[in-house]
Amino acid sequence: MINPRHREVTGIFFLRGTQMPYVKRDAQGKVVAVSRLAGEGFDEELPAGAAELDELLGSQPASSSLEASDQDLVRVLEDVVDLLIAKGVILFTELPASAQQKILHRQRLRSSLGSSLDLLGDD
Repeated sequence: MINPRHREVTGIFFLRGTQMPYVKRDAQGKVVAVSRLAGEGFDEELPAGAAELDELLGSQPASSSLEASDQDLVRVLEDVVDLLIAKGVILFTELPASAQQKILHRQRLRSSLGSSLDLLGDD
C-alpha cells in the first residue's frame, strides 16, 4: 500500500513543488525514492535541484529543455512565415535582408536533407 503522503510512480516516489525533499537511499547510497515529508527511511533532505534527484526523476536541466523547445519553435516559425507568404499576407521582400538570408539558408538546408528533418512529426 502507498503511504498517503507519497504518490508512487513506476517504483519511485514522485514529488512536485517541494523545496527540500526527503530521500531514501539503497545500500550503495544511491537515491531510490523521494518524499515530500519525512518518514520511515526518508530522513535525508536534498535541494530540489540536486543532480541525484534529476537523475532519479528523469529530469533534464532547464537549459536543455529550453534549447529543445527553441529548436521546435524555430521550425514552427519557419512554417508560419512560409504560410503567411503563400497566403499573400506578407511579401518575402518586406522582411529585413538578414531575415531573408537566414530563411533562404534554412530552406536550402532543409531541402538538401529532404524529409529526414521532421521536427514537427505529424502535428
